[in-house]
Amino acid sequence: MTLKKYYFPIFSLFTTLVIYIFFAFIKNSFLLDNAFIFGITTFVYLLAAIFYITGIIFNWNKGLEIGSITGWTGFYLNVLGFFIRWLQTHEMGFGYVPLSNLFESLVFFAMCISGIYLFWELRLKNKSIGAIVFILTSLVMAFASLKADASIRPLIPALKSNWLIAHVITCFLGYGAFAVSFGASIAYLLHNNPKFSKFLPEKHTLEFFIYKSILFGFVWFTLGIITGAVWADQAWGRYWSWDPKETWSLITWLIYGGIIHLRLIKGWQGKKLSLLSILGFISVLFTYFGVNFLLSGLHSYGSL
Repeated sequence: MTLKKYYFPIFSLFTTLVIYIFFAFIKNSFLLDNAFIFGITTFVYLLAAIFYITGIIFNWNKGLEIGSITGWTGFYLNVLGFFIRWLQTHEMGFGYVPLSNLFESLVFFAMCISGIYLFWELRLKNKSIGAIVFILTSLVMAFASLKADASIRPLIPALKSNWLIAHVITCFLGYGAFAVSFGASIAYLLHNNPKFSKFLPEKHTLEFFIYKSILFGFVWFTLGIITGAVWADQAWGRYWSWDPKETWSLITWLIYGGIIHLRLIKGWQGKKLSLLSILGFISVLFTYFGVNFLLSGLHSYGSL
């Protein structure tokens, strides 16, 4: 990988510092509130999506490059907000890794999606998939800002576990990769329309992108289920209880395991692989959102 490919993430890091210093000066505070930073992140992710879409519509390669720089900036702000929230939990006297409620899981989810995609994008000449990815991340962040409680509260005893941290990180790395695979799958299906195909990466590139993202996500999601079982044993005295979240996690795991099986054994690819990837991500969304808001169980934190 040439040094030129690192230009966007390096330049974006400088841009992130400028943005932070500007708002720190405006608010006369060295340490900005994490919720404020996440609010800026939402706007930056949306701006990235706009630049990507503009680049696609007007066949403007510079727009795609600006979208990439903006996306990297949003990712850095997302990471910065995460670590500042972590620091602010310690300032309040009950420090914990901010992965324990709906708001924290949403911002970490967006961070995983953008981070996985952007590191993938370093290998892509055509950056147009970023339009789908950053629409998704901006929606996740907007939902966190509008519907989730951003306040910092002490953890209940069951959440005071290092296994919880391992469980959430591994699960959301899996979710993030599945989200990126979903974006690439939408792009693959749009490739059949001549109006879109000229703006998108070649089909074989998208197919490779879809499968590798699923494979990466499946490994992490499997680890997430394992670490979750260990955490459950510590918290409730049993590894598995057929809680709705556990049940739907198993269904999602079986779907993606089935996709990998069909790809390796049956040779399914192209449109079939894309449709299965979309189905898998629908299951991810229900596992994450549907269970939390529609079903009751040990994992439901929709009101937290």
